[in-house]
Amino acid sequence: MSVQSRLLKCSVLLCAAMSLAACGPDVPQETESSFETITVEKSNIEYPIKFSAKMKGQADVSISPQVSGQLMRICVTEGQRVSRGQTLFVIDSRNAQSELQSAQANLQAAQANLQAAQAQAGSAKLEYESNKNLYDKQIVSSYTLENSLNTYRQAQAAVGQAKASVTQAQAAVSRARVNLGFCTLTSPVSGIVGEIAVRAGDQVSPMTQMTIVSGNQKMEAWFSVTESLLEEAVSAGATKDSKDKLIAALPDVTFVMKNGTEYSHKGRVTTLTGVVDAATGSLSCKASFPNPDGLLYSGIQGTVVLPLNYDDVMVIPQVAVVRLQDKSLVYKVKPDSTATAVAVVTTSAGNGKDVIVTQGLNVGDRIVTTGANNVQEGQRVLFATEPKKDK
Repeated sequence: MSVQSRLLKCSVLLCAAMSLAACGPDVPQETESSFETITVEKSNIEYPIKFSAKMKGQADVSISPQVSGQLMRICVTEGQRVSRGQTLFVIDSRNAQSELQSAQANLQAAQANLQAAQAQAGSAKLEYESNKNLYDKQIVSSYTLENSLNTYRQAQAAVGQAKASVTQAQAAVSRARVNLGFCTLTSPVSGIVGEIAVRAGDQVSPMTQMTIVSGNQKMEAWFSVTESLLEEAVSAGATKDSKDKLIAALPDVTFVMKNGTEYSHKGRVTTLTGVVDAATGSLSCKASFPNPDGLLYSGIQGTVVLPLNYDDVMVIPQVAVVRLQDKSLVYKVKPDSTATAVAVVTTSAGNGKDVIVTQGLNVGDRIVTTGANNVQEGQRVLFATEPKKDK
């Protein structure tokens, strides 16, 4: 490259540099902005407490046969709605029918024996009375009278034994009829048929559980709660010594399915066991829910939500609380716009975003919310807003 070319190139670069310098680009200046803050106030909130629960029918009945035999017929299907008294299963009844016929025959024989015994007793009575009259007239001896009396007494005893045999035979007939009735299993409640654990042709016995009929007009959700939590949920005067008053003071509860769907009907806590589980420190609790549409099934799991109302409490955003080891800190804004850390005691507000402050703050205090984790002690957190300049 010639000297002239190099000079020309340098001149171009110098002009470009001078042009850029002349433009004088604006460099953004660092500005300080205020942190987000709120003023602490008191309010009323509803705090939902959630418990894992399992649903059961109010009248879940296990169906097992009372007699042994071969299962001949299944009259229902799993999940079918049945009425009280509806036939569920039929067991082979031939043996039971034979036993009934045999019992009836024995009863007839016992009744015939009783009639014969009564007839003999009648004859013996007439003979004894006749001999007594003759003896009074001194026609027969005392020996003859004594023999006729013994014969009469024996006939009366035979009548008593015959009556006992008839009673036993009648009991056998009744028992045979009951056993025959046991061959047809009916539903003791109205509800839904659960899983059927047998098939036609199976040999069943009183140890065989065939199915469960869930009486689902009302459903019961079973869950566990701590005693202290229950006491917190009730109004003044409801103590652990007045369980009925404690249960009556509890609010209506909601059942939430596993998929998050809320059941449309509210429930009521109806039962609270009187014994605290020593291992868990909790009590078994039962809430009853109406089930007019049959949407709840025995065995489903979900969540029972117990809403507690807290009145006149200080609620702040959870982001305002800084966790430092075992302490909870909130940065309070002082009059000079600087922040100072204050230890607080909080409890959950149940919504996942707020907490209830029980100690450490007062109404009217101003605290840092968003960005509290980045604040340092004594740092200025509020700055005056500069007015916008007209162009």
